[in-house]
Amino acid sequence: MNKSLLASAGVLALTAGLAYGQDLMFTPGEGDFSWDSYDAFAEATDLSGQTLTITGPWIGADGDLVESVLAYFEAATGATVNYSGSDSFEQDIVISIQANSPPNIAVFPQPGLAADMAARGALTPLPDGTADWVRENYAAGQSWVDLGTYAGPDGADALYGFFYKVDLKSLVWYSPEAFDEAGYDIPQSMEELQALTDQIVADGGTPWCIGLGSGAATGWPATDWVEDLLLRTQPPEVYDQWVTNEIPFNDPRIVAAIEEFGHFARNDDYVAGGASSVATTDFRDSPAGLFSYPPECYMHRQASFIPTFFPEGADSDFFYFPSYAGLDLGNPVLGAGTLWAITEESPAAEAFVSFLETPIAHELWMAQSGFLTPYAAANPAVFPTDAQRSMNDILLGATTFRFDGSDLMPGEIGAGAFWTGMVDYVSGASAEDVATAIQERWDSIQ
Repeated sequence: MNKSLLASAGVLALTAGLAYGQDLMFTPGEGDFSWDSYDAFAEATDLSGQTLTITGPWIGADGDLVESVLAYFEAATGATVNYSGSDSFEQDIVISIQANSPPNIAVFPQPGLAADMAARGALTPLPDGTADWVRENYAAGQSWVDLGTYAGPDGADALYGFFYKVDLKSLVWYSPEAFDEAGYDIPQSMEELQALTDQIVADGGTPWCIGLGSGAATGWPATDWVEDLLLRTQPPEVYDQWVTNEIPFNDPRIVAAIEEFGHFARNDDYVAGGASSVATTDFRDSPAGLFSYPPECYMHRQASFIPTFFPEGADSDFFYFPSYAGLDLGNPVLGAGTLWAITEESPAAEAFVSFLETPIAHELWMAQSGFLTPYAAANPAVFPTDAQRSMNDILLGATTFRFDGSDLMPGEIGAGAFWTGMVDYVSGASAEDVATAIQERWDSIQ
């Protein structure tokens, strides 16, 4: 996109030339962006003649989005950035590291893989002071430090991962039109959500649409429910010990969280189609009942991506999947996200970490689509929709953030026994039996 660069000619004079301006999505100096942070970074950073290589999971439209941000790093520093995306990133990064040809920076979708690479000595700790910066500038900052801290080859912990671009899972979707017609208010606590669930039944309606179907991955939506409910019934330390199996899967606290899910999913009055339909309804089809008339259901708990599967023109909104007012566990948020790690140290790689600490590095993607950030200084005015702004408010309001637990577990558990166990549970097995079977599977792979 051709943009006038007159508003920031002083900054771009520090770069390799105005040719960079041909690739910039937004005109420097215009709009609600924090251009002062961009200017200060550009004035302090000259990487002329240097090349930065980055590998990540984004391809297609997402690849274009990340490259639109990287163009500003090029323009500010004079460096050349070569980004390569792959839908087989997890395999590709391991191969490149083993072949001793890693990129300077790798963008990991799963902390577990990054932790494994750190233990092998394939990652470089982030620059001194980065952990303090994250604590001071990210909502629930210590959570993000913990998620990016791993043991190195010598067993010593260090911050290796900088989280950037977060997905939100702790959401309940609904039709405002249906809520307004029925006179329902948005619940502010789990107690109120449970009361609303009962009220809808008393009024002759069905509160929830729930579907676990997902082909070979059938069952995964239930793991998100259990993870969210564990964070709302136990301190985050219990969650952390559970995902590493320091606390066994059949610990009474974990069994209780599964049964909390069952409170919603195993009650024929609570679920569209009855409890027997939960395991067989495809997760992509399950929210359709929100938009029928009369509604087949009033609420659907699912992550921020689910509107992709809503009917065209659907009247939808969301609210935070609330915490228990009576348990004093704050406002935990479950989600996922990507972390950036240095896989081949260079001055440009360290400078890029500094770039990620600027509000502008976040705002440039925020202003387009599919980007949430816990960075409190990033200006929410740049979001193109109120929905994205509201989701980010939920993220900023989190007292604790935890990564999707099943993604942190060994694949045989998190993407295997946990999925199938949840199908068994909604089909009638007891939570205790399901949890014990998952634990026995975990024991067998250790």
